Amino acid sequence: MTSRLAARKASGESGEGEIGPRTSSMTDDLFAKFEAQVRSGALAPGSRLPTQKEIALAENVSRTVVREAFARLAAQGLTVSRQGSGVFVADTAEYRAFQITRDELNELADVIKLLEMRLAVETEMAGLAASRRTTADIGAIQEALQDMVDAIDDPVAAAKADAAFHLAIARATQNDYYVRLVDFLGLRLVPPRNLYLRDQPREAHDAYVARVLGEHEAIVDAIVRMDPARAREAARHHMQESLSRHSMLSASARVRDRTAES
Repeated sequence: MTSRLAARKASGESGEGEIGPRTSSMTDDLFAKFEAQVRSGALAPGSRLPTQKEIALAENVSRTVVREAFARLAAQGLTVSRQGSGVFVADTAEYRAFQITRDELNELADVIKLLEMRLAVETEMAGLAASRRTTADIGAIQEALQDMVDAIDDPVAAAKADAAFHLAIARATQNDYYVRLVDFLGLRLVPPRNLYLRDQPREAHDAYVARVLGEHEAIVDAIVRMDPARAREAARHHMQESLSRHSMLSASARVRDRTAES
């Protein structure tokens, strides 16, 4: 036991109750290992996982690492704890809910992936909204758009209004699945303005806001007129423009990085 503790200290692993960089990395590795076993079926639904002590000994890690990995497995819906019995693979583990975390949207590459996914979703959603919207739906969509205009100088409030705008369109489809998807994504729907406009002058911010508002207004106009084709076209144009803006920014960043390295 003494030699094991010495080995851990030598490798930089934190002690019990501490979570340093090395511990965090080991937790990531252990979580990934068990997640892969669940996904592959090596750990079938209903099967019992070894105890934390057994895993700590087998993997040569601390109990802190195991607890953190177990907590992630449970948070992802992959395992369930049964008091007095242990930890088991959840019966619904292979049907884990789709997730996009906030931490995944801090880089341009990840924002671009989300925009690519939204391109198809938002296009069809706008078309259905134009076909099925009610007068109340129009009021909610226009109110959200006005909130975006009022928050022109407040990026945080503008992002919330932008998310509310897309949620109102989702509700106008009269399809709860669209509502649930958009509601889940929430502010993740809206690329952070500062990510795109980093180090840009005020004029660039104003031009960006004006373009985005114009794209949203075109979507609203088509939905109000109950024109599904135009609504789809306007929504697709909006998403393509956003995707192009962020893709160009990503390409520029790569060029700057290569220049800095040379």
